[in-house]
Amino acid sequence: MSLLDDRPLEEVTRDPIAGESSPPGRRFVETPAFLVSSVLLALGIICIGFLANLVIVSQLVHARDQEVLYSDFRSELANAIAPVGQTDVNGALLAPGAAIAILEIPDLGMKEVVVEGTTSTVLQSGPGHKRDPVLPGQPGVSVIYGRQAAFGGPFGQLEVLQPGMRILATTGQGTAEYEVADVRRPGDPVPAALEPGQGRLTLVTAMGPRFMPTAILRVDANLVTDPQPAPPRVLTPAAMDPAEQAMAGDPAGLVPLLLWLQLLLLIVIGALWLVLRWGKWQAWLVAAPALLFVGIMASMSATQLLPTLI
Repeated sequence: MSLLDDRPLEEVTRDPIAGESSPPGRRFVETPAFLVSSVLLALGIICIGFLANLVIVSQLVHARDQEVLYSDFRSELANAIAPVGQTDVNGALLAPGAAIAILEIPDLGMKEVVVEGTTSTVLQSGPGHKRDPVLPGQPGVSVIYGRQAAFGGPFGQLEVLQPGMRILATTGQGTAEYEVADVRRPGDPVPAALEPGQGRLTLVTAMGPRFMPTAILRVDANLVTDPQPAPPRVLTPAAMDPAEQAMAGDPAGLVPLLLWLQLLLLIVIGALWLVLRWGKWQAWLVAAPALLFVGIMASMSATQLLPTLI
């Protein structure tokens, strides 16, 4: 008989890590409960991380991106290389997220760098210029989308604008001034077609409760300064991606989300293995930070799937 067989039963079943008795098979009995609790915890972390990203982290992301964009765009204006059309100085289409204007609404105390493109991902950095119409200050209708609440909510106060209020847009061609003509809600008549040489700016955002919009709000403003020449348009409405439409999500976030969820599942399985090897609390100590990090990253990818104007 071995020395192990000569020891009392309580010593044979004592957990060397936890320092207490552990009846044979106890950990295997607890395994399903641990697995269920781990899955619920992972889902809870994703939900909490998603809400934290939407309400808190998104505001910080927007503020950081705006600071960088403003610095870079000021430099482009100073060096006369700021874009004035759909293409850059080399003739290539502007990359989504490139700065194209500074938008100011003095009555709202709003000053935002406008970027090119209107996907959900692009609008995380600031208001986005719809790529097929003209730039602000040029003849025709220029359209800019902006979020109502998330990522700084730069257009969250548009509904308080009144006819006659000013909107300023600074581009590589100078500063254009617009005068608010109307705030359009669902069912309101659309403005009349422009005469040749006239310009209009339309700001688009969501309306309704914050983070739970029910409709789309539009603000139309007429150009009151002299229009600037518009370069030939390369992109047409037919060439636009469906993800750039109002209230559309960005499917580019789907693949990263699935990958993060798969990694989350692997961490849960790894935690289950650790609880069998080390014990429950030791496993939580190792797995919890990894679950938190992956949950936050998954929730960041999930925000890309949200409608553009939230």
